Amino acid sequence: MPACPFRDTSAFFYLSTRPAVPILSASTSHGTIDTAAPNGESLSMNASWLEFLAAQGAVVTDGHVSAFAGRDARADSGLAAAHAPTVTPLTRFAVLDFAGDDAQAFLQSQFSSDVRQVDATSAQLSSYSTAKGRMLASFLIWQRDGRYRLLLAADLASAIDRRLGMFILRSKVSHAPLTGQVLLGIAGEHAARRAGVIAPAPAADFSLTAFDGGEVIRLPGERFVVMVAEDRAADVWHALQEAGSQATGEAAWDWHDIATGTPWISLATQEAFVPQMTNMELLGAVNFKKGCYPGQEIVARTQYIGKVKRRMLRAHVDADASAGQDLYAAETGEQSIGKIVQSVPAAHGGSEVLAVAQLSAWASGVHLGAPDGPALTAGTLPYPVA
Repeated sequence: MPACPFRDTSAFFYLSTRPAVPILSASTSHGTIDTAAPNGESLSMNASWLEFLAAQGAVVTDGHVSAFAGRDARADSGLAAAHAPTVTPLTRFAVLDFAGDDAQAFLQSQFSSDVRQVDATSAQLSSYSTAKGRMLASFLIWQRDGRYRLLLAADLASAIDRRLGMFILRSKVSHAPLTGQVLLGIAGEHAARRAGVIAPAPAADFSLTAFDGGEVIRLPGERFVVMVAEDRAADVWHALQEAGSQATGEAAWDWHDIATGTPWISLATQEAFVPQMTNMELLGAVNFKKGCYPGQEIVARTQYIGKVKRRMLRAHVDADASAGQDLYAAETGEQSIGKIVQSVPAAHGGSEVLAVAQLSAWASGVHLGAPDGPALTAGTLPYPVA
């Protein structure tokens, strides 16, 4: 295993004090908006798009679409579980834009995946870690006209953009949060046919189709992420609904992320996991043959010398759960054995979660919040977990 020059650069990583952001409140005859940015600084959809969604019946809270047409998150989870045809505004995500002669080489030196494999028709998952191998963010990466787009949790976007910018130095790379774009998620029955009203639907997972004003990217589970210019977003929205898509709050998309075992690092879980704990290498987000990147030695050592003792599984718990909550086992007492990666209210009560925990603990019981807390019931993922 070659030595990697990246060491502990945490002293260079700062999250500036987040200033208070004024709340933009609005109401329409159909829905409501409260677009305060969560955590004071979050990149997501702009006010005019949120106002359009509210006019379609959306309830927008803290800049996120929490519901449509009087349904709550549990009802939207039920729609997803029933494989209903849905379209979801992805307002919890943001996109960073990187371009320039050295953009590919720079991102290759920072991320766990082989960015050289990203081209005009191929996307990939990836991660960005500290020198100690702890994930700062997870991404969906694709390319358009030589520019790299990085989709990530909106509550991390500003800080990650600043951090990456600190290491560009003299490289010919420009970077900025991407604005003027809208993100939508298409899932459920006949998703490919419905995506096809926008552009020819990509046939393979992590492939993409570009169209005038945006891109359509296929994800596992026959789901599609659509990024479209804001001035065309309303037309795309109406076309998808005319094709049979039912508008949902983000719980529907979150349910599909959990069902497909697709982890998203957020502010609540930043630096909590090495990539293998969240199965990132099983999803093609880690390339063990590429050169150095921050945390590469830890990631490679875990793969080839050590053993991954903690893994991410899907589970149900009869309680309200949230990302970042600690998990426990009776035999380890007050010592945490893992964390919730992400969670969504389940249709019939409790929560569906992705949970990272010691594999050995599942036989005797994994508990939420305390050694005697609600027990998690392990489910299945669509890929094998060693």
